[in-house]
Amino acid sequence: MKGKARVTASKSEAGEDISPIVLTVGHSTRPIDEFVPLLLAHGVTEVVDVRTIPRSRHNPQFNKAYLAASLQKAGLRYLHVPELGGLRHARSDSLNVGWRNASFRGYADYMQTPEFAQALDQLIRLAKQERIVIMCAEAVPWRCHRSLIGDALIVRGIRVEDIMSLTRSQTHALTPFAKVQGLTITYPGTETKPAATRSTSRRVENR
Repeated sequence: MKGKARVTASKSEAGEDISPIVLTVGHSTRPIDEFVPLLLAHGVTEVVDVRTIPRSRHNPQFNKAYLAASLQKAGLRYLHVPELGGLRHARSDSLNVGWRNASFRGYADYMQTPEFAQALDQLIRLAKQERIVIMCAEAVPWRCHRSLIGDALIVRGIRVEDIMSLTRSQTHALTPFAKVQGLTITYPGTETKPAATRSTSRRVENR
């Protein structure tokens, strides 16, 4: 089974601009022989690993070296971008108190940095050349920091699709309480709406 042809330019033959699409996926506990066909079914040509620590004790098939080799056998590229990884600490003066979950608040704080902006620009450039998917561990996108990456892409005019199954993806929507000023996103709290939380009922690796 082969993936779709690579996107080799950001313009069509007619010279019109083509807005890139970025897919997202969580590897979860899938066997590698289920994960790779999932990517191919959605036309992926390159996996961008946004885990800070690209390994999994419980799912070693997603350790960096093994995963890269498995993808290569299927004709897919692999790139680890730790600059987009999670495990960020919230600032004491955080502007993102709309997130009750400290891990999401910490990542939202990190999104204000030049390092994040540079890594995101790299991702967008790559999306103009390849059919990319950003990958982390959590199966459910709204429990993962890749949903915040999706927010940052949306405000830059990039369409984001979350892979849900072999046959289905869903369009990522901007977090409802996000505040957008130009290309800057914050998640402030309000007096009339409680701070948001996302389920952390089970431990998620590799954010």
